[in-house]
Amino acid sequence: MRIFDPHIHMTSRTTDDYRAMHAAGVRALVEPSFWLGQPRTSPQSFFDYFDALLGWEPFRAAQYEIAHHCTIALNPKEANDPRCVPVLDELPRYLVKDGVVAVGEIGYDSMTPAEDTALAAQLELAARHRLPALVHTPHRDKLAGLRRTLDVVAESELPVGHVLVDHLNETTVRVAKDSGAWLGFSVYPDTKMDEHRMVAVLKEYGSERVLVNSAADWGNSDPLKTRKVGEAMLAAGFSTDDVDRVLWQNPVAFYGQSGRLTLETVKPQALHEGNSLARGGE
Repeated sequence: MRIFDPHIHMTSRTTDDYRAMHAAGVRALVEPSFWLGQPRTSPQSFFDYFDALLGWEPFRAAQYEIAHHCTIALNPKEANDPRCVPVLDELPRYLVKDGVVAVGEIGYDSMTPAEDTALAAQLELAARHRLPALVHTPHRDKLAGLRRTLDVVAESELPVGHVLVDHLNETTVRVAKDSGAWLGFSVYPDTKMDEHRMVAVLKEYGSERVLVNSAADWGNSDPLKTRKVGEAMLAAGFSTDDVDRVLWQNPVAFYGQSGRLTLETVKPQALHEGNSLARGGE
């Protein structure tokens, strides 16, 4: 079973997680930029973080023969903090980097006017840089947030087929599917989806444009949930081709729209020597 985890925050994970993921079949991943876990006090903390996503994390992943890519953005939670908003002006110099395969995570957290502005601006950046967009649906009022998100996408120049709407569940999947967007599901131990609910969704709605991720982060999460979804699919009667489509082919197809997806294994030493090129500007 080959696995491409399309949304996992390895910054918050240990090297042991990389080892376990490789043993489970993970050979590629995308790490979206997200919040620090506590309030940032200046845009400069974003730049150090973005540099780590382009240099240090690919180096760690390559030691376990996992291809690492990232998405870059001002996330919805921090879009409400005036100290963080200036990072929007600096995003273009990161969005041209080879390792960046989408703009994200963007979207809504509390559905504020500041989040409206940040979402529209970053959809414009995605269209300008010919990148897809990874969109976060809010933890509260998910259906209302999804509909509002899709309205903003429709007003932008980015085609809906270049948008992955993530953190979906049973209440939002139909609206997202009907929009023509790609469908992202985060599978967690206690919250969001679990592998059995995910199998039920796949039975009802099919596997077209569906991506399953572990979204492992600071909280209680499991970087092997993608593997567990694959095993649950097989136990429920899905074919190995069905599993490969959900866990590999669909992520490759979505992020491949960036033209920057590189799935060949990078030797750690060679990548380490190139870290200095990943830092700073263009």
